[in-house]
Amino acid sequence: MIRLSAPALVLGVFALLACSKEPPPSTATSATNAHAPAPGTESKPQGGAVALVDPSAKAEVGRPAPDFALKDLDGNEVKLASFKGKTVVLEWFNPGCPFVKNSHTKGSLVDTAKRRTRDGTVWLAINSGAAGKQGAGAEANREGAKKFSMTHPILLDEAGAVGKAYGATNTPHMYVIDKQGMLVYKGAIDNSPDGEGKSPTDGKLVNYVDIALDAIAAGKPVEKAETKAYGCSVKYGH
Repeated sequence: MIRLSAPALVLGVFALLACSKEPPPSTATSATNAHAPAPGTESKPQGGAVALVDPSAKAEVGRPAPDFALKDLDGNEVKLASFKGKTVVLEWFNPGCPFVKNSHTKGSLVDTAKRRTRDGTVWLAINSGAAGKQGAGAEANREGAKKFSMTHPILLDEAGAVGKAYGATNTPHMYVIDKQGMLVYKGAIDNSPDGEGKSPTDGKLVNYVDIALDAIAAGKPVEKAETKAYGCSVKYGH
C-alpha cells in the first residue's frame, strides 16, 4: 500500500478538481446583421428563460434596434422582430427599485404605457437583473406588475445579454423604436430625476418618451434623441 504525504494529497485533490471542470463554451461567430441573430448566440440564465441576441449588436440612435427574443412571465417567447411595422417602447424595469416605484405610482410611468398602447404602440418592460438580485425573478415581477397596475408584458433577461446590447444602465431606462425598426430615442422617461415628476430640471415636466412618440406619429424626426437615464443601476450578474 502506497502512503501519500499531506502535500501530495493536497496536490492530487487540486488536480482532480481541475480535470473535472467542463471546458468553457466556444464563442459563437457574430452575425453582421443586427436584426438577425447568429445561430448559437443564445444565453441560458437560471429559470429556463432564453435570451437570444446577436452579441455584436449595439443599440445606437439612428441605427436598427438589435433584435432579441426573451421569455415573458408565463414562459412565452417574445421576439422584437415580430412587431415589425409597429412602434415599440422598451422600458428597463426593476420592481424593487425606488425610482421605478416612484415613477409607476407618482411620476410619468403611471399612465404613459396605458395611453400609448391604446394608440397601437407596443410597450415591453425588460428586467435584466440576475437571479438573486433585487427585483429579479418571475414572482417578484408578477407582484410588481400587480402593484403598479401594469398590463404590458414583462420580459426576463437574467443573463443580461439584451440589457448589455442596448447599453441599459438604469431602471427605468427607456428606448423608442420606430415602425422601420430604427432606434430613435434612448434615455430617461422624463426630466425629473426624483422619479416622482416633482423636480423637473427645466422647471416644467417633460416626458421624453411622449415627445418621441408624437414625433413618430407626425412623421417628424425626434429632436431630443438621447438623454441621460436616471434611477437604480441595472442589477447585472457580472
